[in-house]
Amino acid sequence: MPGLRKTIFGILAAAGIAITGGASWWYLSGKSHPSDNPSGSQSTSLRFVGSQTCSGCHQAEADLWKNSQHRHAMDHATDASVRGDFNDAAFEYAGTRSRFFRKDQKFLVETDGPDGQLATFEVKYTFGVDPLQQYLVEFSDGRVQALSIAWDSRPKEQGGQRWFHLYPDAAVTSSDPLHWTKPNQNWNFMCAECHSTDVRKNYDAAKDRFATTFSEIGVGCEACHGAGSRHVAWAHRKTAAPDSDNGLLVRFDERTGMTWSVEDGTFTPKRIPSAPALRKEVETCGRCHARRGQLSEDWMPGKSLSETHRVSLIDQQLFHADGQMRDDEETYNYVPFKESRMFAKGVTCSDCHDPHSAMLKAPGEAVCGQCHVASKYESDAHRQHANVTPPPSCASCHMPERRYMVVDRRHDHSLRIPRPDLSVQFGTPNACNDCHRDKSAVWAAQQIEASFGSKRHGYQAYAPAFHAAWGEAIDAQALLAALAQAIDVPALVRASALAELPRPDLDLIRRGLSDPDPLVRLGALDALEGIPADQLWALAYPPLTDPVRGVRIRAAEVLASFQPPADNDAFSRAAAEFVAAQKLNADRPDARTTLGNFYARQGNAAEAETEYRAAIRLDPMFSAATINLSDLYRQLGRDSEGDRVLREALSRSEQDASLHHALGLVLVRQKRLEAGLDELRRAAMLDDGQPRYAYVYAVGLKSAGRRDEALAVLKANLHRHPNDRDSLSAAIAFSRENGDSAAALEYAERLARLMPGNRALTELIKQLKQ
Repeated sequence: MPGLRKTIFGILAAAGIAITGGASWWYLSGKSHPSDNPSGSQSTSLRFVGSQTCSGCHQAEADLWKNSQHRHAMDHATDASVRGDFNDAAFEYAGTRSRFFRKDQKFLVETDGPDGQLATFEVKYTFGVDPLQQYLVEFSDGRVQALSIAWDSRPKEQGGQRWFHLYPDAAVTSSDPLHWTKPNQNWNFMCAECHSTDVRKNYDAAKDRFATTFSEIGVGCEACHGAGSRHVAWAHRKTAAPDSDNGLLVRFDERTGMTWSVEDGTFTPKRIPSAPALRKEVETCGRCHARRGQLSEDWMPGKSLSETHRVSLIDQQLFHADGQMRDDEETYNYVPFKESRMFAKGVTCSDCHDPHSAMLKAPGEAVCGQCHVASKYESDAHRQHANVTPPPSCASCHMPERRYMVVDRRHDHSLRIPRPDLSVQFGTPNACNDCHRDKSAVWAAQQIEASFGSKRHGYQAYAPAFHAAWGEAIDAQALLAALAQAIDVPALVRASALAELPRPDLDLIRRGLSDPDPLVRLGALDALEGIPADQLWALAYPPLTDPVRGVRIRAAEVLASFQPPADNDAFSRAAAEFVAAQKLNADRPDARTTLGNFYARQGNAAEAETEYRAAIRLDPMFSAATINLSDLYRQLGRDSEGDRVLREALSRSEQDASLHHALGLVLVRQKRLEAGLDELRRAAMLDDGQPRYAYVYAVGLKSAGRRDEALAVLKANLHRHPNDRDSLSAAIAFSRENGDSAAALEYAERLARLMPGNRALTELIKQLKQ
């Protein structure tokens, strides 16, 4: 989202998605009974029966679960559940003095409300337990919002037992998109799915109200195993043979009959038998332990996560170039784990974690020692810290901690070998300098080489490719293409490489579209952006009938501009799924804008306008909706209305470069060149990280006859973005018009290196040399 410093997809403390006791059935709206509202996700014959019912037969598992973080992911605010100090405690932040107190057996907070004025709100629910606890406030329209002032529940000697703000280095006020009353802190969308069981968001777009329900307030048995009514019915019959269908929706049997053995002489663990292609445990845990968007509430345990969710791939916002999680973005463990050699070799979640308590299956190093021979890996030769007491743990070197939500330290699950040499080359973090903060990455790389030799080891070897892509390097296309087709690279990484390709590669895309992993197929569909229309249909049509819903939905979106025959059921069905996915998230401005884009590309201008305007109503600072609405008005010949909506948006978001850029284009089309150039200039100044803004401004200056100024802008832009093709093309043309063939030749040769084999460039270079 433009202007959003960071998005807290994240009120979900992945370490604390939990469950509570209480009644078997509990509904937030208090208006429905489960038998009247069966879960559509697992057929109308299935009902959620509650964890108490499960515990009747599965007492050992229930005993492990009842004290888990999962059980306490969300709870009613009571004396037993609230950890924070509500004894008239005060907290100062951004000029507001908030007060936490109790009255009439209620937990209350006096803080700045949606209008910025002090008001008193009742805390209805707790969220998580350790290392922090958040608090939820319910509004009259069904919205439940998470306070950004949280309780640090760590012991006092560790810095805890205090109130703190989740954005300590900012000054988030009521006008900020990150304010606790705004959509980005909304429980119904951001948090509920992973902190409760059988959640139905029930958003009424016409009334802009929620009636969100769940069958259990925390994360219960059926959050992972699915609705249990069929299994309970089987258990009550007591007549079925032991090996008959027991009514379970998924059997987590990947470790049944499996062993890890150590190959002679290598100390390398080997899984027998090898792991199945679809890791049911990982996909099930990934529902909440992945950065993802929800496409459908029809989730089924054990199925590919891409069936009902769109998983974030490796990108510059969330990850470092080597795939490590960034400190300031919550990415969770699904993507890092799928990058790991462990995952590739067959390790699954319950190899290390007990699935019911969520605790490690063995203390400390012993959990690694289940597979890795201690005599090798606990030796001084391996650890290289003979004089350190205690020596570094396996996790400290191979699963470095990153901090989220100020106090929540989480281990990176990509289980990598420390590579300070990559830190030297690409600025990525490394475990060595996590401890040796007073030393440089060069020093750390030298220590590793002295201890382990000059040959660099490590399974995650893709930093050069993503670093090149994000830095607009000349060799980005070749490096990403090699990564996308490598057979020994994780599927998730290949998918990410396809999605990052600077230019479409039809052979790679065809291969990706037939890959057995749906994430790779999705990455290939992302790579189709920019494909000529006459080639697009043939490539994207087959995925319309893909067995995985997420792939079908993306294919429909890619093909939105096409008008298939009326009897083309494949497109119609996939398009209907796409529309349903956006309507599920109709409370979000991004989903409404995405649906508006789809309608606009389909030629349905009225529906597109409706969706864009709905997005602006939901979040007036969501600039993408305003810009797309303005562009729709351009297509309809209504530029004056586009001018008006952009100015209204700028009155709220004066520093938004994208809005200034869009307004500049409108003004230029209205022949108001000087005013347009002023807006284009402001956009280029406000965001010099977007090379297109400066390029368009330079073209505008050239159109106004200010060629020298245009060239100066292009030169400055190329200094920041040396491989921006549009700027290089413009610099060639402008230099030639200036009679500066030497400069034109230099720019042409630079562009030719980016576009090898381009005949027109080759001919132009010959002419310039003559």
